Amino acid sequence: LILGPNGSGKELVARQLHERSNRSSGPFVEVNCAAIPGELIESELFGHEKGAFTSAIKQKPGKFELADGGTLFLDEIGDMPLALQTRLLRVLAEGEFYRVGGRALIKVDVRVIAATHQPLEELVHSKRFRADLLHRLNVLRIRLPALRERKQDISLLAEHFCLQATHQLQVQPKVVSKELKMAMSAYDWPGNVRELENACWRMASSTSHQQLEISDWQEQQAVALTGSATWQE
Repeated sequence: LILGPNGSGKELVARQLHERSNRSSGPFVEVNCAAIPGELIESELFGHEKGAFTSAIKQKPGKFELADGGTLFLDEIGDMPLALQTRLLRVLAEGEFYRVGGRALIKVDVRVIAATHQPLEELVHSKRFRADLLHRLNVLRIRLPALRERKQDISLLAEHFCLQATHQLQVQPKVVSKELKMAMSAYDWPGNVRELENACWRMASSTSHQQLEISDWQEQQAVALTGSATWQE
């Protein structure tokens, strides 16, 4: 169970857990529980049989089947509907399920990694998350701190993202000045690592000079707020 604020890198940690495990040769399948409508998420996870509902024109395997032998990453687990939490609990306990509209019991061998930015204990208290599901998921808990709690990482991350951006954009490598590193380290980064990465990409793509300064960062922050930028050859 990975807990951390939005943009802190929960998916990256989940992928690393998979790639460094003895399941690395198996599939890594991701489901964003907040991005799928509640009426569709059951079919998304468990699959469905042909004719199970109006739009089910053919049989479809679910994410649990697709992740057999590997890892299923349930992102934003705190947004999963209560009714589906009950069914998920059984799958985690027994390793078996039925497709929607199906009668054949399907067994899978899947490692489940769940993540959320929400305080699950508070959701349990307000009866929006099942206590028994939390206990089932909470075998190993990993907490990702906000970027403001690990300011020593900001300079290294900024250098990495700028190098990554210039490489992919095929432009001249950029150097982050000492002053800019200090300014970025003093900032709280409410959007966490994702916000820092986006800032570095904007600076790499919108500047023609090699050394990035505080003024470049201030300009890209204005771009992020207004949505307008000055094109530079």
